[in-house]
Order: sequence, then C-alpha cells, then structure tokens
Amino acid sequence: MKKTFLILLLLVGAFTAQSQELKWYTDVKEAITISNKEKKPLLMFFTGSDWCGWCIRLQNEVLKTPEFTKWAADNVVLVELDYPRRVAQTPEIKNQNAELQQAFGIQGFPTIFFTSAETVEGRVNFKGLGQTGYVAGGPNAWLAVANGIVKQSKI
Repeated sequence: MKKTFLILLLLVGAFTAQSQELKWYTDVKEAITISNKEKKPLLMFFTGSDWCGWCIRLQNEVLKTPEFTKWAADNVVLVELDYPRRVAQTPEIKNQNAELQQAFGIQGFPTIFFTSAETVEGRVNFKGLGQTGYVAGGPNAWLAVANGIVKQSKI
C-alpha cells in the first residue's frame, strides 16, 4: 500500500513539474506569431549553451527557477537563440541565429534582448525594448531588471 501511494505521488509530481515547464521557441517566426497573438514581448536569449560558462550560470541561477517560470509564463514569449560548439543544428536554425546575432549586434554571451516584432510585407520589424545579461543576486535581482524593461513596454 505504501509503495502504491509513493508511486502515485511521484507520478503526480512528475506531471505537475511537466505542466510548469516553459516553452522555449527556436523558430523566431513562430515566436513572433505567438507574441503578437498573446500581446507579450519576446525574450530573446542569445546563448552558447554548451560552452559559455556565464550562460550556463544564468540558466541554473535564474532561467530554471520557479520564480522565473512563473514570471515568464505571465510576461513574455521565450526564444532561445543558441550558438553551440558541440551540438549540431539544422542549417535553417544556424542561418536564422547568425542573422539575428548580426541584426542585434550581439558580441558576447549571454545576452537577453526584450523586443516586440511585426511582420510587414514579409519583413520582420523588431522594436527593441531593452537588454540584459547575467545579473548577480539570483532570480529576484534578475527579475527586477527584467520587470523594469517589460513593464515600461506595452505591446
């Protein structure tokens, strides 16, 4: 009986954890559609996920926390633009990420851009709202900076 209860408890916990997982888009066009539909800005996370120490630290200290999960679900559409060294990417994603790195002038990782976007006659127009990177002090310190950027912008 105790084993059955324990297994049931673990399964419920697993489903709860899954339902709280965030959706990170890798296709910017898809993310723009969702952003405009939900009237939320894009959070574009430029990262070197498998080699950048500060990117990994930002992920662990902020982006994978319950505080960030709740905040992001309410405030932004998440886009991960990854520049890995050991993980293969499709040519489409690689080209898209290279174009966005150039368009936003990204010179270091991690960089997070907050932006809104619209597609006009097949061209994407981004409106920059602000940017940040790693912020010392954990999720609350990072979220204070992010709130300052997101709250001033109304899509």
